[in-house]
Amino acid sequence: MNINGKDYRAIWLSADQVTVEIIDQRYLPFDFVVEPLRNVNEMAIAIKDMHLRGAPCIGVAAGFGVYLAALEAQKKEDWQSFLNQAKDLLLSTRPTAINLHWAINRCFSAIEECHSINEVIKITKKTAQNIADEEVATCAQIGQYGLQIIKELAQKGSAPLNILTHCNAGAMATVDHGTATAPIYAAFEQGINLHVWVDETRPRNQGKITAWEMEQNNIPYTIIPDNTGGYLMMKQKVDMVIVGTDRVAANGDVANKIGTYLKALAAHDNNIPFYVALPSSTYDPQLPEGVHSIPIEERSTQEVLFIEGKDQNNQLKSLQLFSNQAKAANYAFDVTPARLITGFITEKGIFKPEELKEKLK
Repeated sequence: MNINGKDYRAIWLSADQVTVEIIDQRYLPFDFVVEPLRNVNEMAIAIKDMHLRGAPCIGVAAGFGVYLAALEAQKKEDWQSFLNQAKDLLLSTRPTAINLHWAINRCFSAIEECHSINEVIKITKKTAQNIADEEVATCAQIGQYGLQIIKELAQKGSAPLNILTHCNAGAMATVDHGTATAPIYAAFEQGINLHVWVDETRPRNQGKITAWEMEQNNIPYTIIPDNTGGYLMMKQKVDMVIVGTDRVAANGDVANKIGTYLKALAAHDNNIPFYVALPSSTYDPQLPEGVHSIPIEERSTQEVLFIEGKDQNNQLKSLQLFSNQAKAANYAFDVTPARLITGFITEKGIFKPEELKEKLK
């Protein structure tokens, strides 16, 4: 991704080969902070407390977390037990995004036949890096398939083509390119006249990250409050919706940031195409349906009752929004039924919900 004219990934193995570095998303868009992570506990905290976020990025982080655990394990008498404890720690961080489980299981499957900790270190490092590189290539391919859709819509309608997205499914959420944003980047690079409606996405306001990414790439955008989307659709000011996802069930039900379901309903009611962009690693064929089966994370109510921003002295602060007696609910995700989804944009092609079982197996 482009940041101030320089190429970055959201997460990478540093030059010393024993430290994982991440762009700390808590400080965006105000400050660009790179956080070093030197052990599995620091990685677990970074995932759980959302120093990084986004299903593919979480999966890559988990893979690197296993590698960091292997480095620590070489100092332990019972390194196998330490690795198993590290696995449980990483698995406990975020319940909804399937990529985390997928990446951890892939790493541990790769070391099943290992008999020495040095061999484990070598293989977990390679596996974690492969996961990262594959996700980058996958998102680039998602961009090319999604570009086809944008081209077709741009030819039919008036300029600019208005695309609405919810939460951040950009490069920061996926290591590079993004899922929902990859087609936008690809289309903009080809000179297609487009504009992005960016949902602020309360309570974590991940829309600020999407907006920041758009700014870095000079793509026209407008931030809107979450509930504005339906009005814009009714007024024919939205041509398509593209969102990412944290888990897709076998039948095509989609878990994504809370509020996605409402966008899908509004799009369906106004005959606006609603696409979900995802890598195969986010598809969960073991889960028959999602509405009743995908675990929905409930996060701290402090995220609802307080908000972060910069004050007049340019200091980043947390501000209380409600009274001391106020109570809140903070469901991080909702599930959009497959019937509301126009299609899935994957690295293998564009598919209907009923095609996923065959195409992504």
